[in-house]
Amino acid sequence: MTLRIIIAYFFMGGAMLFAVTTTVGLIRFPDVYTRIHASAVVLTISAVMLSFGIAIYVWQFYLSLKILLVGLIFLITNPLATHAIARASYRKQIACPEVRSVDDYSDYLERDQ
Repeated sequence: MTLRIIIAYFFMGGAMLFAVTTTVGLIRFPDVYTRIHASAVVLTISAVMLSFGIAIYVWQFYLSLKILLVGLIFLITNPLATHAIARASYRKQIACPEVRSVDDYSDYLERDQ
């Protein structure tokens, strides 16, 4: 195996580990908002690492550029989408925990309206 293939496998293996971490976070975290956080942060890292690995593995300029563009789009859109979902579910009081120790976001929403 060449060094390029080893680096590609390293990125793909790291992406697999981050994806498994996302799955564990989705199973273990107690409420919707922490699960959304796990899926936003760790799954975004996983998808970007996977796109890097595939682009290095393919090693054709235009195809690798397209794959990296897909990874960049995922890097931008996934956190935005999960933030919009979390904000909408908070505003509609979907799956809110009964006991909140700190809730600074409600003060912000009252000023926003």
